[in-house]
Amino acid sequence: MKRRAALRLTAAAAAAPLVPRPAFARPADVRLRPGDPRWPAGAAWQGLARRLRGRLVALHSPFDTCRSAPKGAQCAALFENVRNPYYIGDDPALTQTLGWVDAWTSRTSAYAVEARDASDVAAAVTFARENDLRLVVKGGGHSYLGTSNAPDSLLIWTRRMNDIVVESDAVTLGAGCIWVHAYDAVTTKAGRYVQGGGCTTVGVAGLVASGGFGSFSKHYGTAASSLLEAEVVTADGKVRIASASTNADLFWALKGGGGGTFGVVTKIKLRLHDLPEFFGAAAMKIRASSDDAFARLIARIVDFYAENLFNDHWGEQIHIGSDNTLEVSMVSQGLDQAAVQAVWKPFLDWIAQNSSDYSFVSKPILAVAPARNWWNAQYIEQNYPFAIVQNKLPGSAPSEFWWRGDGSQVGQVLYAYESLWLPASLLDGENRQHLADTFFQASRSWDFELHFNKGLAGAPAGAIAASRDTATNPAVASAFALVIAGDGQGPAYPGVRGHEPDAAAARKSALSVRQCMDGLRSLTPHPGSYVSESDFFARDWRHSYWGANYARLAAVKKKYDPDGLFYVHHGVGSEAWSSDGFTRLR
Repeated sequence: MKRRAALRLTAAAAAAPLVPRPAFARPADVRLRPGDPRWPAGAAWQGLARRLRGRLVALHSPFDTCRSAPKGAQCAALFENVRNPYYIGDDPALTQTLGWVDAWTSRTSAYAVEARDASDVAAAVTFARENDLRLVVKGGGHSYLGTSNAPDSLLIWTRRMNDIVVESDAVTLGAGCIWVHAYDAVTTKAGRYVQGGGCTTVGVAGLVASGGFGSFSKHYGTAASSLLEAEVVTADGKVRIASASTNADLFWALKGGGGGTFGVVTKIKLRLHDLPEFFGAAAMKIRASSDDAFARLIARIVDFYAENLFNDHWGEQIHIGSDNTLEVSMVSQGLDQAAVQAVWKPFLDWIAQNSSDYSFVSKPILAVAPARNWWNAQYIEQNYPFAIVQNKLPGSAPSEFWWRGDGSQVGQVLYAYESLWLPASLLDGENRQHLADTFFQASRSWDFELHFNKGLAGAPAGAIAASRDTATNPAVASAFALVIAGDGQGPAYPGVRGHEPDAAAARKSALSVRQCMDGLRSLTPHPGSYVSESDFFARDWRHSYWGANYARLAAVKKKYDPDGLFYVHHGVGSEAWSSDGFTRLR
C-alpha cells in the first residue's frame, strides 16, 4: 500500500519549461530553488528519471489537505496515522519529528530519488552537484535537528535499500534498514548481537554516523565502534569503500562524525557480538511526600547507582521529575532473575523502611527474558504486551513494533531539547552529595533523565578503546551518563487549524529546560553534548559535539566535499553556509 503524497515525475516534468540551462561558474555560492532561471528544465529531470529507471518522484505535503479541510475525514486520518512511526517512515514527504518551535518545520523536497542501490545515489549526487541543488538524505528520518528535510531540495531517500546479509561474525545492512529488522535477523533468528539503537524505527546508517547508542552500549560500546566497512557515495559521485585500510580517514569520519555530512552511506558492515543468555529490566516509579524526602531519595539513588549499577550490566535511564517523582526504566544484560532481584533488594528495602516518605506510583517490575527474544514481537506480545505497540498497517511484517515508551516521539514538535555528558568523577564518594544536591535543584526547574547507556565509563576496556577510535566527542569515554531534558507536543503541525503547536507554551518550556540544564552544566567545566540529542540553538556545537576531533573532521570534509554539497544543520563545515544551507557565507 502506498502511503505518500507524491506524483510521478512525468506529470510534473511536463509542466516544467524545456529551456536549456545556461552555463555558470563553479563552485556556486547559491543553491537553486524552483523558479530560479537556472533551475533544471523539465528535460533535465526527465533525463534523471530515465537514469533512475523511473525512481524519481515529485513530492507534495500530506498536510496540504488539512490546510484546506482541517476538520475533514482525511485530515483526521492523517493525524491518527502519524502516530505510527512505520507510516511516517514509508512516506518520503514526512519525518518522524515534524518540527521544533522557532527552529524548523518539516517540509517536503521538490523531488525525491527512491534509491535502490549505490548507482541510484551516485546519479542523484551528480545531478545535484552539476545543477547546484540543495541535497538532503533521509533513511529513518528521525533527526531532531531537521537534517533529513529541506524545502526546494532534492531528496535521496534510502528506505528501500534494506537488504540484510548475516554472516558468522558480521552483518551487512542496506542504509535504509531500520533497527527492528536488523535485530530480528541478527538476534531473534541468528542468536547474535549487533550494537544498534534503542528505538526500533531508527535508520541504521544515520545512527552509526552519529555515534549511536542502544540499551546495552555500556557493555558493547557505540554502534560506530562496531563499523567494519561502509559503502559511500562522495560528492564527486564516486562509489567508495571506506574501512580501516581503504579511505581510512573517511572511515573514521563516518564513525560518529554526523549523518549526511561526508557523503551518502549506502551500505554498512557491522561486527557481531556474542549474545548473553538473558536481558532484563528493572522498572518502578516512586513519589516522595515532600521536597526534603525527594532530596534524600535522589541522594540515595546516586549512592545506589555508584555502588551497584555503575558497571556494564546496566543501561537505560532514571527520570527525575519536578513533581518529586523518580522513575526507574533500566535494563540489564548477562544477569539472571536471582541476580537482578539481589541487586535491587537493598534499594527496595530502604524504600520500605521509609514508607512514610515514599510510595510507589507503579509497583516494581524486576524481570529477565531470554536475550534472543528481546526483539521478538510475538514473545513480547505474549509475555509483556504492555511494553510494545505492534505495527498494524496493511502489509506490515509480524516483527514490526515500537516500544510504548517511544510513542510520544512519533510526529512530535519539539519545544526544547538539550543533553550533557556527566563525567564519572562526579560519582567519587566526596562528590556524590554535591551531585545529588545539584540534581535536586535542577529538578525544581524541569524534569530530566539520566541515560546511563549513553556514557561509557564503567564499560569494558575494549569497548572504551574501540569507541575512542571514532569521531564521537572523547568526553563519552569518561562519562557515566548523558543527561537529557526536553519538551514537546505531538502530533502537531504548523498551519493546520486545531493541530498547531502551542508556541507560547513552547517558549515557556524552553526557558525552564535551559534553566534546568544550566544548573547541570555547572557540574562539568567542558560540557559535551550528543549530536543526535542536542539543542538546535547550541552555540559552541563544534566543541560540544566533537571536542578535539573537530579539526580532523573538518580536514576530511574539505578533502571529500570541498564545495559543501552535503549540508546539515550544525554539521561539519556548516559554518560556511547560511542556516538554510542555500547560500555560502563570505
